Amino acid sequence: MLDYHLHLWPHSQSDVEPTVERVAAYCERAKIAGISEIAVTEHLFRFTQARDSLGGFWDTLPGDTLRPGMIEYWDHHARVDLDAYVECVEAVKAEGLPVALGLEVDYYQGRMGEVARLLEGYPFDVLLGSVHWLGTWRFDVLSDPVVLAEWNARKIDAVWEEYTTAMEELGASGVCDVFAHPDLVKVAGRIPQVPDEFYDRITEAAVRSGMAAELSSAGWRKPVEEEYPSPALLERFVAKGVPLTTASDAHDLPDVADRVEDLALLLARAGVTELRGFRNRRGYALPVGSTGRG
Repeated sequence: MLDYHLHLWPHSQSDVEPTVERVAAYCERAKIAGISEIAVTEHLFRFTQARDSLGGFWDTLPGDTLRPGMIEYWDHHARVDLDAYVECVEAVKAEGLPVALGLEVDYYQGRMGEVARLLEGYPFDVLLGSVHWLGTWRFDVLSDPVVLAEWNARKIDAVWEEYTTAMEELGASGVCDVFAHPDLVKVAGRIPQVPDEFYDRITEAAVRSGMAAELSSAGWRKPVEEEYPSPALLERFVAKGVPLTTASDAHDLPDVADRVEDLALLLARAGVTELRGFRNRRGYALPVGSTGRG
């Protein structure tokens, strides 16, 4: 099993420097849980280089009343040096610990070319692709009452349509390797009565792009109380041959490898016998239950 979606500090913290000791502790906790390899995938927007290159992307996006929240969010998070992060994870890899160097990369409408140029030259093993905001609406920040008010004001099918279009465009950009929490839009428990069209389109986006998809326990810790992706979407991925990774999306040590046994059970029920690992942005097959790289 893999844990291919890990953050080194929670969203409440900023100005936190990555350390070898922290990454090594993640590796140790994952090993105890039966994880053969982890990927450290901090949010791109945590880094000052992203702020300098992409900051202000919200100026041209819809959502005037939500824009101040986005500005504040980035001001809080974009405090860490990307080069220091890369050096830290690479140092752990040099010690022989089973860790892949990654990032979680959000979709930036019309600016994915800039994202690709920003990341060019770094020795990343895997890049996760995510959609966390629609326009200036950070729809999964459920602690923000302004965000919650938007959920009550918008039609659910329209939200899912906008999210699915963003996922399609993210896949078509060719920037990332894995769709992280592919149906994250359900986070608040707001799901269309008939979501089949959206599931089909997300699946086809993965097929066309050649991206893998993530099976994540994080949804069980959210109001939706369901894994990502939903059983119906996972079934589509498997039927279409979309490679899978597994993940906890932990933001702190206690959640590393969260509910890995439950994820393994879901894979077994779906008939999945291998996962997709990554090195230098190239995938390789890893048998489910393996204790080492394939």
